[in-house]
Amino acid sequence: MSAGPVICLGQQPCGFFPRRFLAAKFTTARRLQAELGGEIVFFYHDSDHDPRETQTLLRHRRTGELATLNFAFENRLQRKWSPLYRKRIPAGWQAGMLRQLGAYASPESLAAFTAADGANVADFCLSVYGGLGLLEGIRVARSSDPGFRRDACAISDCFVDLPHAGEVVRARRVDGGFRLHEGGDAYVELPDASFGAEQVSPTRDTRLRWMQSVIRCTHYVAGAGEQAYLRREDAPEITFVPRDAIDRPEEALV
Repeated sequence: MSAGPVICLGQQPCGFFPRRFLAAKFTTARRLQAELGGEIVFFYHDSDHDPRETQTLLRHRRTGELATLNFAFENRLQRKWSPLYRKRIPAGWQAGMLRQLGAYASPESLAAFTAADGANVADFCLSVYGGLGLLEGIRVARSSDPGFRRDACAISDCFVDLPHAGEVVRARRVDGGFRLHEGGDAYVELPDASFGAEQVSPTRDTRLRWMQSVIRCTHYVAGAGEQAYLRREDAPEITFVPRDAIDRPEEALV
């Protein structure tokens, strides 16, 4: 733990090239560090499960047309419900995607994509972010890390990573069991089972308190969406800093 300020920013894997709003969070954190000192911690929420999080919006370098690209997934169950750190990348996906990217990405971005490794979505994204220089000098704390989970405070409003149909799924804890969201008002109900802290990850409403119980940051760089839902009363000791503005925030940084 740093003796000075601890400046934190948090984000799910947000595309195999990071979205521009994530780059703005890093820029904001580095500016704060230059002013205040201390360390920067990237809370990498790779235990989320929504495959839409890794959609990558790329603008054609000649026509300006937008394309939405994403990972391939080994099966439907994994795509819908496995946490991002357990969504495995099929063989050949990286090479196939690379053949498309020349029209969209700079040589530097292509080099980071080509050099990236990782058998799952979360590892691959983090490898690309590192290859682009975003993580230099920054400590990464992953919500999937069993050690992080064991150190975190107990929460009753949570998801639990459970074995199901040959995969690991991220199921919402409910009274008497667990639930997978099928879409709309449809759910798949799973029976109750014992579980440990190393299987637990937070919901949106408990994420800040759970994260802060381990990271104990003094400053948090909040994105536009986060500012609307973060329960600041759960961590009144934190100074919240809006991320710097950036144009085309949802598009990929290439």
